[in-house]
Amino acid sequence: MSVVRSQQQVFLRLLRLLQPDWRRDFNLPQRIQHLLARDRAFGSRDRRLYRELIYTTLRYLPWIEPALERDPARAAKITAWLAAETRDTRAYRAELCADWPVVTSLAERAQFLEADASALLPAWFRDECPAVFAPAELEAQLARAPLWLRLQTDDPAEVAADFDVNGWRVAPSSLLPSAWQVLGEVDVTKSSSYANGHLEIQDLGSQLVLETVGVAPGSRWLDACAGAGGKSLQLARLLGSEGQVDAYDIRPAALVELQARAVRARIGNLRTLAQTPTGEYDGVLVDAPCSGSGTWRRSPHLKWVTTPALIATRAELQQKLLSQYAAQVRVGGQLVYATCSLSQRENEAVVQDFLAAHRDFAVAPCAQTFGFTPGPAGLTLLPARQDTDGFFVAALRRR
Repeated sequence: MSVVRSQQQVFLRLLRLLQPDWRRDFNLPQRIQHLLARDRAFGSRDRRLYRELIYTTLRYLPWIEPALERDPARAAKITAWLAAETRDTRAYRAELCADWPVVTSLAERAQFLEADASALLPAWFRDECPAVFAPAELEAQLARAPLWLRLQTDDPAEVAADFDVNGWRVAPSSLLPSAWQVLGEVDVTKSSSYANGHLEIQDLGSQLVLETVGVAPGSRWLDACAGAGGKSLQLARLLGSEGQVDAYDIRPAALVELQARAVRARIGNLRTLAQTPTGEYDGVLVDAPCSGSGTWRRSPHLKWVTTPALIATRAELQQKLLSQYAAQVRVGGQLVYATCSLSQRENEAVVQDFLAAHRDFAVAPCAQTFGFTPGPAGLTLLPARQDTDGFFVAALRRR
């Protein structure tokens, strides 16, 4: 048996282990990582190959799963053909798919396999976000998510020199010069720039959320759902040394990580709060827990475990959080609501319900739209335009 045929059998064995859970396990990526890490026969290139094949399976599950039941070898061939061409997949794809055409678009793949491209997103989600079913957006949903960085230094030349030494290539965003897309498979956490706090891994769409708001330097803000603090750190830089960020999260471990990141970046205008915050702020950011449907291209398993019931539950929580933190916005200040969801029930509907119950708030115009079209309740950042994850943001001014 050839090396590639042996790899095919290993891949199919891994799929059989994962299949019972891939439509119900929100922690599937951790399971995948555990499976790949525990087998000492796998080298780093093996792990990268199997990870790419598994995630391709999850992206294209409605096309692959039926074949997996009746003809596993064909399912493996379809997966190899759909997988990204990388140095780790090249030989595998070449042997299994040499007799299949090279195509570049989702429409061509669907035509060759006689498959329905729209089936690659849950049918019920069309009512939540019809725009994501448009051809360009579907194409983006099936592509590998890029790695974006946010520079945390006033001297980008130092980071560029560090990357040049490592032979790493980047492409700065045309929207934000401090946002760089990494080209190729690299581990930026092993760079001196990362160790020195001069960069953070943060999707460009996430960076744009705060940029749309128009954060006033020198003001005082609360990040009420800070997590490990990607936006907290960005907010601290936007506010400058005269501003202040208070970061709170119900998960103490996340705040410990945030504090470590702030120390590494030498950010002195950010503090983490162990207790529920009190008092008024110029701005309050509620980056609310959500379904994560904006991250489906990065976490494709979420497409198959997310349900309308989950979205309804998240919307209830989001309403409670907005109402809770609205009282901490001073008159004239901003309550910024953000999600990494594309669901209208978690986004526009939550804002509209909040405004109906809080007449002292109104939607504020965006400081920047970056080419996206604001709706009456906020701005949706779709993935295809700038090769990002999907986000929603609404700035609500207190009157």
